[in-house]
Order: sequence, then C-alpha cells, then structure tokens
Amino acid sequence: MSKPNYTRQLDFKNGRVEMSYGSGGRAMAQLIDELFARAFDNPYLAQGNDGALLPSATGRLVISTDSHVVSPLFFAGGDIGCLSVHGTINDVAMMGAMPLYLSAAFILEEGFPLADLKRIVISMAQAAREAGVPIVTGDTKVVEQGKGDGVFITTTGVGVVRDGITLSGDLAQAGDKILLSGAIGDHGMAVLSQREGLSFDAPIVSDTAALHGLVAAMLDSGACLRVLRDPTRGGLATTLNEIVRQSGVGMLLHEAAIPVHQPVEAACEFLGLDPLYVANEGKLVAICAAEDAARLLEVMRAHPQAVDAAIIGEVLEDAHGFVQMTTKLGGRRIVDWLAGEQLPRIC
Repeated sequence: MSKPNYTRQLDFKNGRVEMSYGSGGRAMAQLIDELFARAFDNPYLAQGNDGALLPSATGRLVISTDSHVVSPLFFAGGDIGCLSVHGTINDVAMMGAMPLYLSAAFILEEGFPLADLKRIVISMAQAAREAGVPIVTGDTKVVEQGKGDGVFITTTGVGVVRDGITLSGDLAQAGDKILLSGAIGDHGMAVLSQREGLSFDAPIVSDTAALHGLVAAMLDSGACLRVLRDPTRGGLATTLNEIVRQSGVGMLLHEAAIPVHQPVEAACEFLGLDPLYVANEGKLVAICAAEDAARLLEVMRAHPQAVDAAIIGEVLEDAHGFVQMTTKLGGRRIVDWLAGEQLPRIC
C-alpha cells in the first residue's frame, strides 16, 4: 500500500504537536507513519485498518482498560509510556489471564514537544516488546493548548484464562493467607519526589513492571489461589479493603511482615504519609489457601520480581469487614479506607 508523499519529515528534536495532527488529514497520517506505526510495528498494526483482525484464542477472554494521567510524565524508573503498558497488562494478569494484545489511545495537547512524545512512544514500544504483548491498534486526538496536560494515554488489554482457573475478589475465605510480592510504596514516592523536586540520600525508583510472568509461575505452582490484585491507586490498604468488601470477610495484617524499603519509609515519615496507602506499579497481593501458602511463597521468591515476597496476614471471619493490623509496637489498629486522595495523579 502506497503512503502519502510528505514534503518534509517531522522535527522530533524541536517540533511540537499541532492541531492538524488530530485532524484526520495528511499531518495526522504522517505522525502515525513516522512515530506510532514505526515504534509499535507488528503484523496486526500493519493491517492499517480501524481495528485489528486477530486470530482466535482458546480460553475465556479477559479485557481491561486503564487511563493514565501521571504527573510528571517522566520519573525515576519509568514514564507514562511504560506505565500505560505495565498497568493494563497487570490488570489482565490479576484475573489469571495471559495478556495477548493491547490497544492505545492518546490525547495530546497542542504545543506538546514532539521529542517528549517520541520518548514516551519509544518507552511504550520497548515495554510492550519486553512483555511480549503487542500494541495492535490505537487512536490519537489533539486538544487545544491549555485544555490538556501534555498527554493522557488510555490502554486496553485482552487476554485469555486457561481452564480451571478462577480468580476474583469475592473468593477470599476465613483462614486464607495474604501474600505480598515485595516492598510497597516505591512507585508513588518516586513520582512524588520527582514532582516536588525532593531528593533523598538514597534514590527512590518506581517499581513499574509487567507481572504476567510472575503470575504464570504462581498459577503453575498448583497452589489454591483465590484472589490476585495489584495495589495501585490507594496502595495496599485500599486494595485489601476492596477485597474484604467483596468477600464479606475481615483481615489481620502484621506490620513487621510488610516489606518497605528504608528510603521509602523515611520519605513517608518525613512527609507525613503512610506507605500502606502509597501506589505501587510492580507488586501484587495474593490470597491463597493456608495449606498452600508456604509453597506459593517459595515459588514467588524464586522469581526475580518477587524475591522479597512475604506472608503478611490472614483472612478472618468478620461481619464488619475490618482490615486490622498488629503494629510493630504490639498494638492493633484499623487499616481503613483512605478518606481523601493522599497522592493525586500518580498513575
């Protein structure tokens, strides 16, 4: 198929997004050809249609969509590009599914530097390639300057669940164990420190990562898994409160068992924040039958993305649906829903 004859190449060094890039005309076609299609290149995207014609897959389908509005767009350990890939892959994986394909929609603000846009797109392409989940279709819109915030990205993921696997937030049972794949709070504090221009003795780096490989290993272990979740917005505390509401149970956590990296703990203490409510983008929470917890923990710790995994609590019978925690000082407190938004624009 022949492509339009562009009179000049896009200036990815000094150029900026123009309203014409969202007009549906030659300028938009050029942006797609010289940036998106080139970076995301794969046979499905190369079909060049309004949607991607995909091969049939065996198993139950899972679909998830997520919008990303993080500020700043670039932070230690990642950016809005790789985050938009990892976040949606993980949402699909938490259903016990193997992610297969992604779509991506961009809302661009007029005047946004093309150099930054290219950096974001290249980051997305790299994240998708490393995860083995191609971006097969997408869309681009441009809004007037002052009516956006640089770039917003919405990604949708499709995956399949193998037979015999059912994971859901309403399946937790009294007696189950709660496992966490690693230290909490890294992503939220990395974004916040970049946003506020804060520096600490030890760098805080986002944990953003695709977790479907870890999930596959956990499913292959044969452990009786009931729930998987990635504790993103609202952190670990919010995720567990969501699960107890769905399942009609309670939970008891043990503060001493919950891993938190020392720089994150110090930064949270300095800023008056609770790491339990800080967003993560490369961690998961698992709830499994008590008799399988030790075996599952061993499998998780053998995976490079969960070397610091820990059993952090248990599910209780509790008609009130409380999440409680034994503190390091020997007391007990309620870990309630967050009253407001502790860290806005974090993912």
